[in-house]
Amino acid sequence: MIDEKYIELNNKVQLILRVGQLLMENSADTNRIVRSMKRTAAFANIFDEQIQIHVTYTTIMITVSADNYHITKLQKCQQHNVDMQIISEVSRLTWEAIEMDFSVEEFGRKLDKIVKKKNKYTSFIINLGAALACGGVGKMFGCDFVAALYTALAAFIGFFIRSVCVKGKINPYVAIQISSFFATTVAYFTHFLPFSSTPWYPMLACAIFIVPGVPLINALEDMLDGYITAGMTRAMNTLLMVGAMTFGILFAIKIFSVADFTHIEMISHQPYIIYVISAFIASAGFSTMFDVPPRLLWVVGLGGVICVCVRTLSMDLLGVGMPIGTFLGAMTVSMIALKAVHWFHVPTHVLVIPSAIALMPGIFMYRLLFNIIDIDTLSAAELLSAVQSGVNAMLVILAITIGVALPNILARKYFDTINAKRLRRALTERKYRQHTMCKYKLSKS
Repeated sequence: MIDEKYIELNNKVQLILRVGQLLMENSADTNRIVRSMKRTAAFANIFDEQIQIHVTYTTIMITVSADNYHITKLQKCQQHNVDMQIISEVSRLTWEAIEMDFSVEEFGRKLDKIVKKKNKYTSFIINLGAALACGGVGKMFGCDFVAALYTALAAFIGFFIRSVCVKGKINPYVAIQISSFFATTVAYFTHFLPFSSTPWYPMLACAIFIVPGVPLINALEDMLDGYITAGMTRAMNTLLMVGAMTFGILFAIKIFSVADFTHIEMISHQPYIIYVISAFIASAGFSTMFDVPPRLLWVVGLGGVICVCVRTLSMDLLGVGMPIGTFLGAMTVSMIALKAVHWFHVPTHVLVIPSAIALMPGIFMYRLLFNIIDIDTLSAAELLSAVQSGVNAMLVILAITIGVALPNILARKYFDTINAKRLRRALTERKYRQHTMCKYKLSKS
């Protein structure tokens, strides 16, 4: 005999798992995944005391005890992309399902539409956006306009090769190695071309599109939120991506015997308007890679401007170092985003992460790379300089990560309280609607 109650509960559990899978596969942080899954469960009349959720980077497990049934299911997460549009739409759908009183079947159909919906940007636009973003970062590092175009060219080719590798289902870490190798190779050969007075700067920014900013920020947030297993796995994935990127760059440097160009000036003295335009282009360009909704490109671009301007002004006026200036820039835009999410109705990461990527260090990382290559011949002073470059690079990256994550984590208790009140109100209103409808049907009969 088919137990209809069991089938109904099983369908609800599958729906909850599917929400979690979609969010994890598109790089939502674990706290958001759990909140959205519990909200979906509440929509399905499964409440906190009836559900247990365990999330890792590759697997989501859920146990539900309701109506004298106990169901435990696992869901593997097969891929890990970055798609802010999907994160935003899935989060919105979990609220709409309660507030508009969807059926389970209707919820599932709308989830299918989100999955099947085409990317807002074509492959060419994403490739061009990544290229322009790297060119914008190169301009912030201090290159001239011709070198910025060379940077964009190298990044365009590197990103295109990575896309081909992904479509060919090549191991993602190998794809990163190959793309960083070709991007660096093209950037190296552009220094033989005329018209640029800063020929080495394309080497610094041509592979910035590979930097795993989203996994890095998610890793820190997960660990600070107590999701240690998921956070550590994300951190290991980030380390592997950075290692693959480093290997590709090092291989290009060695095979072409690239001279040590890291003597170039680290601090650019360009007019502030150049920083503003470059930061806007960089952040808006990176947004296309993350499928940020087109209506928000100008918002994210403005966020990038705020990040870079706060860092630059802090360094110039307050005399702080690059790590502190970077932290202040990232934290400022993250704090603004806490308010802006209510204006634009998207998760904070949609606004903050693409804005903060433009703060990534350049020259420190390359000084460290060249010193690693020649470590057998380094003097004590040169070794100390190598360590200093490495520490500075890590501090800047850590400053970005903490600056982005900290305001969101500190404000989470406040927003959780607001969301809990909204959820209780929505569930109460839905129950009232259902009760009213039931009375209406009885009166008609």
